[in-house]
Amino acid sequence: MDYKKLGLKCGIEIHQQLDTHKLFCQCPSLIREDEPDIEVSRNLKAVIGETGEIDQAAAHEMQKEKTYTYQAYSDTTCLVELDEEPPHPMNQDAINIVLQVSKMLNAKVVDEIQVMRKTVVDGSNTSGFQRTSLVSQDGLVETESGTVRIPTICLEEDAAKIIERGSDRDIYNLCKLGIPLIELATEPDMFTPEHAQEVAGHIGMILRSTSKVKRGIGTIRQDVNVSIKGGDRIEIKGAQDLKLIPLWVENEAKRQICLLEIKELVKGIKIPEEIHDITSLFKKSESKVIKSALTKKGVIKAIKLPSFATLLGKETMPGRRVGSELSDYGKQAGGVGGLFHSDELPKYGITEEDIENIRSLLKCHDKDAFIIIADKEDKVDKALRAVIKRAKHFEIGIIKEVRKPNDNGTSSFMRPMPGAARMYPETDIIPVKISTSHLDKIKLPELLTERATRIVENYKLGQDLADVITKSGLADLFEEFVTKFKKVKPAFIAETLIATPKEVKKKINKEFTITDSQFKEIFSALHNSKIAKSAIFDIITDIANNKYDLSKYSLMDEKELEKELKKLITENKDADERRLMGIVMGKLKGKADPKKIMEFLKKKS
Repeated sequence: MDYKKLGLKCGIEIHQQLDTHKLFCQCPSLIREDEPDIEVSRNLKAVIGETGEIDQAAAHEMQKEKTYTYQAYSDTTCLVELDEEPPHPMNQDAINIVLQVSKMLNAKVVDEIQVMRKTVVDGSNTSGFQRTSLVSQDGLVETESGTVRIPTICLEEDAAKIIERGSDRDIYNLCKLGIPLIELATEPDMFTPEHAQEVAGHIGMILRSTSKVKRGIGTIRQDVNVSIKGGDRIEIKGAQDLKLIPLWVENEAKRQICLLEIKELVKGIKIPEEIHDITSLFKKSESKVIKSALTKKGVIKAIKLPSFATLLGKETMPGRRVGSELSDYGKQAGGVGGLFHSDELPKYGITEEDIENIRSLLKCHDKDAFIIIADKEDKVDKALRAVIKRAKHFEIGIIKEVRKPNDNGTSSFMRPMPGAARMYPETDIIPVKISTSHLDKIKLPELLTERATRIVENYKLGQDLADVITKSGLADLFEEFVTKFKKVKPAFIAETLIATPKEVKKKINKEFTITDSQFKEIFSALHNSKIAKSAIFDIITDIANNKYDLSKYSLMDEKELEKELKKLITENKDADERRLMGIVMGKLKGKADPKKIMEFLKKKS
């Protein structure tokens, strides 16, 4: 696609967890997988924001009328997370990290940090709102593809961890709620999908350079905003995979192109609001979906879409069609499993005769389409009303909305785009003043890119290995070991930290963790000639299998080695030199220096 001709614009919001305790209490920022010992349930309602209105995104969530269950732990969760106690003063360590990043991005820090409440009633916050604070403005980041402006840098609390979603109830765990997040928002200064990926990667590098952010899956996410000429801003929320960002952007551009074409095709078409009960037409249906709904005392209802024939099957992006757009809205509003539309029928057990009966009852003409949904009546009515509303919006073209990123590079509707109505001041937290002297004490760290260059120059590592060691978060450990254990080559230290654990994991197909102290003990033994380099793989394999015992790899002294070699030579008199070397190395692997073994065997040959 010609993105310049399309007028593609992208902006990014990056949310990164900070490696410190929670933002408004002293609870640890510890993500837990074990069974909780506390459980509470809540129902949430949206409140009027500062503008005097209820935010449309909050209203959308509230209409689902869900119950939210929260899991917690008596030893790592407090009453602040449960919204049973006012928040404590803001975490000063978290503030300082955001100030450091603000200085790195040349942003102007505010004089006073004021906490705001942002209405969120999807259950992810026990209070029904998220606390967020503006820390700095008007920053920028330089990339190979151009300068990107950063209008706001904020500090906010993370949401609860989703455990399970259902039609009537969602379950969350509070271990994640309240973890400090830095949120950076860019202007729409990216004009290709690849530039959006580059900017996200570059900002991620800056954040990791502080050495004060969490690492791993789920600790950072990008919200990617996309629009084309004639369209409007769409937010793809929670895009965690950096590699997929170009595909999400490309597919959203395709989707907007398609919807702008649909806009021209449906001009002047009036969408009727009448919902028809067609349950009687399906009493003898063999469709599994229909039969399941009727067994559960559900209904089948339909709506007519005049002049929509062939449009519902039109592809908006790979694997998704206009019918998918309507289905997303129905699922979100009514909690139904999906819908059937006339462009995809006959199928799913719905016959040609069924189609003719539906068209007759709805008084459809040749160019008309229809949609049917089978479920409990209240769900069906909610879903079809949402479908009608969305169908009317096709005449607008692109409507602002928040979309969920799918693993295949497509996206699906989540909720309407929130607006200013969701914001109102936080009354429980005293604002934090930021003085010039406070800012002066915030020092800038070395960027990971700069560190990689220095590692190449100082330790003669290859650029690829230096890049990996800095991005891995192990650069501090690497430099500490290089300084302490000078008898071990820097390249071997780097390979052992990075590559060897991966090789072991691949061989035994098992996840495991090596502690810094275990690495330190291994390199200390190697430096002091207590173990052989050839033993490292086996030692790390033992760690993976919870059998770590460094003493069993202690090198033989010269007398022991000579005695053992003489014994092996005597026992294998008929073996040629090559076979003998194989026997000896197999027997003494990890217990002796291979160079000394070779030297001894050459003397005896």
